[in-house]
Amino acid sequence: MVSPATLPAAATTGDIGALVADLDPADRELVGRAAGAARTLYGDTQLGTGEAAWEHALGLTGNLAMLRADAATRAAGLLFAAPNHLRDARERLAREFGPTVGSLVLGISTVNKLRVVTRSLATDAPAPGVRDPDRRTQVETLRKMLLAMVEDIRVVLIRLASRTQTLRFLTKADSPQREALARETLDIYAPLANRLGVWQLKWEMEDLSLRILEPATYTRIAKALDERRLSREAFIADATAALAAALSAAGLDAEVTGRPKHIYSIHNKMRQKHLAFEQVNDIRGLRVLVPTVEDCYTALGVVHDLWKPIAAEFDDYIARPKPNGYRSLHTAVTGPDGRPLEVQIRTPEMHQAAELGVAAHWRYKEGSSGPAEADGRIAWLREMLAWRDEVVAGSDWQEASKQAARDDTVYILTPQGRVVDLPKGATPIDFAYALHSDIGHRCRGAKVDGAMVPLDFQLQNGQRVEIITTKAGGPSRDWLTQPGFLASHRARSKVRQYFVAEERARTVAAGRATVEREIQREGAGRVGLEELARSFGCADTEEFFAAVGRETIGAKALQQALRGPAEAPAEAPAVVPRKSQAAGPAEGVLFVGVDRLMTQLAGCCKPLPPDPITGFVTRGKGISVHRQDCRSLAQLVHRHPERAIEAEWGARATGVYSADIHVEAHDRQGLLRDVSDVLSRERINVTAVNTQSRQHVAQMAFTVEVTDLDQLHRTLQLIREVRGVITARRR
Repeated sequence: MVSPATLPAAATTGDIGALVADLDPADRELVGRAAGAARTLYGDTQLGTGEAAWEHALGLTGNLAMLRADAATRAAGLLFAAPNHLRDARERLAREFGPTVGSLVLGISTVNKLRVVTRSLATDAPAPGVRDPDRRTQVETLRKMLLAMVEDIRVVLIRLASRTQTLRFLTKADSPQREALARETLDIYAPLANRLGVWQLKWEMEDLSLRILEPATYTRIAKALDERRLSREAFIADATAALAAALSAAGLDAEVTGRPKHIYSIHNKMRQKHLAFEQVNDIRGLRVLVPTVEDCYTALGVVHDLWKPIAAEFDDYIARPKPNGYRSLHTAVTGPDGRPLEVQIRTPEMHQAAELGVAAHWRYKEGSSGPAEADGRIAWLREMLAWRDEVVAGSDWQEASKQAARDDTVYILTPQGRVVDLPKGATPIDFAYALHSDIGHRCRGAKVDGAMVPLDFQLQNGQRVEIITTKAGGPSRDWLTQPGFLASHRARSKVRQYFVAEERARTVAAGRATVEREIQREGAGRVGLEELARSFGCADTEEFFAAVGRETIGAKALQQALRGPAEAPAEAPAVVPRKSQAAGPAEGVLFVGVDRLMTQLAGCCKPLPPDPITGFVTRGKGISVHRQDCRSLAQLVHRHPERAIEAEWGARATGVYSADIHVEAHDRQGLLRDVSDVLSRERINVTAVNTQSRQHVAQMAFTVEVTDLDQLHRTLQLIREVRGVITARRR
C-alpha cells in the first residue's frame, strides 16, 4: 500500500502523448497526473494474468482514446488498479483527481467482483455445438447484472477496454487462464460490446478469443483471406469511394460506409450455415444510407450497374420485413477485384430501428428474447454512446449515463455463484423463494457477504447471499402483513398459498373429526366414506371433509345421511332445496290488446311484483314476461321489436314468485347456518342453493320464493346484518 499523504507527482504528457493527443490542455494535465500516479503506484507489479499492471493500464487507456472517451474516463483507466495499492482509495482519488475519476475507479472494483462468477461459468462451458438453456439464461443474466452494478456506463467501457488489452497479452503469453478468459469474453464481454455498439472492441475481442480457443481454425481462415487486415480495409475504402461516386452521379444523397468482415464472424457464419470459406459471400461489406424507400431501390440499381450481382444472393427485407421488424435491402456482388462484396441499403429510419430498436442487430445475431424493458435500456445505453460527442458539459454526460445505467432489478449471487435476478427492494426472503418454495418457507435467517442481516434487509447488486433454514416450519404471517419483508410477486404468492393450504388442512381435519364423531354417535361403523361423499355431490373424501368443516354440509344433514331414509327426521335441513311452489304461468299479468294466451315468467330475470315488466311473444311457448331491465329482453327486442308487448301486474298477481339472490361473505364456520336461519325465520322456501369458497371468501347463490319485492328486500337486509356478510343482492 502507498502511504504518502498525496499521490505521486504528474508524469509529463510526452510519456503518454498518444493517449491525450485529441484533448484540450486542461484535460491533458488531468490524464498526465493520473499517469504519473499510476506508474509510481504500480511499479513492477503484475496482474493475475502475468501482465505488468502499468503496461495493462497504457493498453486499456489506448483503447479508450480510440473510442474518444473523455479525460475522466481515460484517467480512471490509468488508475484502474489503484484501490489495490491505496488505503481510503475513494477519498484520496476524489481529492487528487475529482469525484468523477474516484467514482469510476471504484466502479471498476465493483464490477471486478463478478470475475469469480463469470470465470466459473466459462470453466463449465459445454462442448461446442451442445446447447445448455440454463447456462444461456445465466449468461444473459450476468450481462444485465454487469450493467446494473455500475452507476456510470463509462465503467463498462473501461471494463471492455481492459478485457481487450488482456486478450492481446494472452495471445503472446502461456497462461493457464487463457482459455477461461477467452470463453468468458465470448459469453459476456463481446456480446455486451456488440449491444453497446462498441464495434472496434467487439471485433478485436472475438478475433483474439478465437485465436486462443481455436488457433488452427483462426490460422486457416486468416490464410484463406490471403490478405492482411490493412489491405482488406484498403479494399473497402476503394469500394466505398467508387460506390459513393456512382450514387452521386445518379443524383442520390447517399452515405456509404464499409468494414471488412472479421475472422470470428466468418468462422461463425461457416459453422452456423455449414459453409466452406469459398461459399461466404459477405466477407467484406458496404452499407448505404439514402433518404427514402424509393432511393433504396434506385441505389440497388446503381450497385448492380457498377458491379455484377451474384445470383440468389438478394434479399428484400423492405417489402418482406423479418419477423422482428428488420428492414433493409441485401445484395451480394462481384467486387472490383473479382471477389464477393455484400451491400446493405436502407434509410436512416431503418438503420435507427435496426441498431437501436426492436430489430436491433444484436437481437437476430444472438437470438435474444429478453424482456422489452431490458431491450429498451440497452438501446438507451447505445444511444448515449452515440451521442457522447454532442453532450456539451461533462456533468450532463455523467448524469445522463448514470440515468441510463439505472435498473429496477437487483442481481444477487448464490454461494455457488449462480445469479438470481429480483425486483429492487428485494429481501433475503424474496431470494429464498426465488431459489425454492420450501427454502422460502423454512427461511429463518440470512448472511450477506458473510455477515448476518435481518430478514427485511434490502439486497444490493452483486451481494452473495446464504439462506439459513430450519428443518421444518413455515412462513410468518408478518411477512404478508408487515411492510418491508417481501418485494417480489412470487414470494407473496407462495406465502399466501402456504396459508391457504394450511387453512384448508385445518378445515379438512375439523371436518374429518366431525364425521368420525357422528359415525361413532350413530353407530354406523361400516359406512363407506367414498359413497357418503358422493351422496353429497363431493368428488372425493377430502372435499367432503372440507365441506363438513366449513359447515356447508350441516350436522343434521350428515346425521340423516348416516341414519338412512327410514330414520330421517320429519323436518329437512334449512338449506336443503325444496320443490318450487311458484305457479308456472304468469297469472295476474295484463297485456295491452291481448287476452287468454299462454304465459310464463322468464327464468333469466325472474320478475316479481311490482317490477316493471314487458311481454315478449315467443314461438310455440306463448308470451314470456321479463323485467324491463333484463339484458336478454333487450337483445330479443333489438332483433324482433315487433314481438314486444306492454304488460303490467294485475290485481290477481298473488302467490309466490321465484327469485335469485347472491351473498358474498368472509368465510367462517356457521356462516351458511346463520344465513339459512334468516330464510327460515322469514318463511322463505329455498329451491336451489350453491356455495363455494376461495381464499377465505364465500360465494353463495340461492333460488328462493317470495310473495313480492318488499319481502325480498326485507330478507336481503336481514342477511346483510349477518356477521361476516359483505353484500347480499338480487341477481
